[in-house]
Amino acid sequence: MPSSSSDPIPDHRLKKIRFRAWHRGFREADLILGPFADQHLAALSADQLDAFEALIEAPDHDLYGWIVGQAEAPDAFRGEMLDRLRHFRLSLHQTRGDAAGA
Repeated sequence: MPSSSSDPIPDHRLKKIRFRAWHRGFREADLILGPFADQHLAALSADQLDAFEALIEAPDHDLYGWIVGQAEAPDAFRGEMLDRLRHFRLSLHQTRGDAAGA
């Protein structure tokens, strides 16, 4: 039976991507990508999931630099998903900062 774009994403794919997001070998990236995956993977469309996978295949230090604004991402990696990761990172800092001040 052919799959359609409305078919759910297989659990094994989500688990693989979540594992990769948490286990990159660069802790600073893990602490952004892992929580993002935990909170958002299940709600992403197939296209968004493809974009996230493409980003997490980039070299660790490059990806981290793009997320935190230390480096400009190549055109192929710019877009909604990188913007979402940047926003997520900022929201993590605000949440952690609020919790630390409480």
